[in-house]
Amino acid sequence: MSATDIVTLLRDAAARDGDLEAFVDADARRLSFGAWDRAADGVAAGLVDRGVRMGDVVCLLLPSSIEYMICYQAVVRLGAIASGVNLRLGTAEIAHLLSIARPRVTITGDDATVAMLAGVPTDPGTTVAWHELEPWCRAEAPRLPVLDPRRPMLICWTGGTTGRPRGAWFDHENLAAVARGTGVLSALHDRRLSPIPFAHVGTMTRAWDEISRRITTVITPSPWSASSALALLARERVTVAQGVPTQWELMLRDPTFATTDRSSLRLAGIGGAAVSPDLLDRMRRLVGVPVVNRYAATEAGGLISGTRPDDADDVVTRTVGRASDGVEVRVVDDHGAVAGPGEIGTVQVRSAAVMRGYWRDPDATAAVVDRDGWLTFGDVASLDADGNITLAGRKGDMYVRGGYNVYPVEVERRLAAHPLVEQVAVVSVADPVLGEVGVAAVVPLAGSPTLDDLRAWVMAELADYKAPDGLVLVDAMPLTAIGKIDRQELAARAAQERSTSTEEGR
Repeated sequence: MSATDIVTLLRDAAARDGDLEAFVDADARRLSFGAWDRAADGVAAGLVDRGVRMGDVVCLLLPSSIEYMICYQAVVRLGAIASGVNLRLGTAEIAHLLSIARPRVTITGDDATVAMLAGVPTDPGTTVAWHELEPWCRAEAPRLPVLDPRRPMLICWTGGTTGRPRGAWFDHENLAAVARGTGVLSALHDRRLSPIPFAHVGTMTRAWDEISRRITTVITPSPWSASSALALLARERVTVAQGVPTQWELMLRDPTFATTDRSSLRLAGIGGAAVSPDLLDRMRRLVGVPVVNRYAATEAGGLISGTRPDDADDVVTRTVGRASDGVEVRVVDDHGAVAGPGEIGTVQVRSAAVMRGYWRDPDATAAVVDRDGWLTFGDVASLDADGNITLAGRKGDMYVRGGYNVYPVEVERRLAAHPLVEQVAVVSVADPVLGEVGVAAVVPLAGSPTLDDLRAWVMAELADYKAPDGLVLVDAMPLTAIGKIDRQELAARAAQERSTSTEEGR
């Protein structure tokens, strides 16, 4: 009989393959599936001792670690709800999350994480440090409830790049659907490098996939570094390496890359931002394995689409591939009609992995998930005849220059191919004549490209109104807590520099 909840799934893995490694960290600490199951039982008893019951929320204010995943399993086997808190968030952001989650207990790590709560005005519930729970790992399991696979089991927080973060909640059936749709990124007994915070949807909803396929998760240290990731790749014989474009760029440039043993790799995954043709070419030549570009969203359970290993270069750089197994994707116009091939519209997704809703916010849920189960989360794209998705950006990122709609991702894709551009992001600023104009924030690859250079480059392929009207050169892109480019900070910087240059020109 197949498992209907993630706790039974881990019990089966512990019984059948208990000695196989579930997690390995940078210090070579290892946790087997059997030890994971036993420790989670004991820590569950410790949480019961702290008053946790079915339906309670438990926040994990812990670094990405073996301890995090023990607590994750301990929480859900009580019928409680696990909610990870990214340690890179600020005090106001943590307060916002806690005010929505209303946790019964918040589990903290070292003194630094305890201190993070000191300035938070919101009640975090009972606070318990990991060192207080650790002795419970050897305790007997408490009396555990029978789990309903449709009851909430975890809350994942959106990135908040277009507003305050919301908590997307999922149940056991959602996680089983994610596992069915992971495709080429998952194979039996993979050893997968994990470059993102565990609080991110990319880890929180992947547990079913990893347990069912007996995948070993190799945990990179925080803060992430290229040298440590490469060292782990070689030491742990990693088969699937993942990262955002910035992380891959840093790994390719690291002095240790050339001497790193990469012979265990079978696949390289990339996503989270546009992939430049230059980066893809170097990854394929230097890493020496197929590269797949993935597209995901928190509300979709971290599962939407991806390219295939045999896709042509332009498909990997221009698109984010075709819908994953079990996922339906369509593009609709402003009136809700399905758009034709190549027409830009709003992305909608439907699958069994889509969140059940926003935690404690039924109105916001109804605004993004319709009666037929179609999720609308603000991305704008087009579909080609083969079903490949070409992203144009988020609806909120689009700006109107002199009456013409401009989608930044389209411009960024063209600018990324410029020989002097390493990274680029296009943001909009107000303009007294045109309403809004685009400003390109560029990390130069070599030399310093001029605005005229970049405008000419864009206009060689795109309409003239899509060419940027401003240029800001930066040493590195500012990043959000989940590693995406912080467009809000870039927009503020671009507006300030444009204002300064206008004042100086008077």
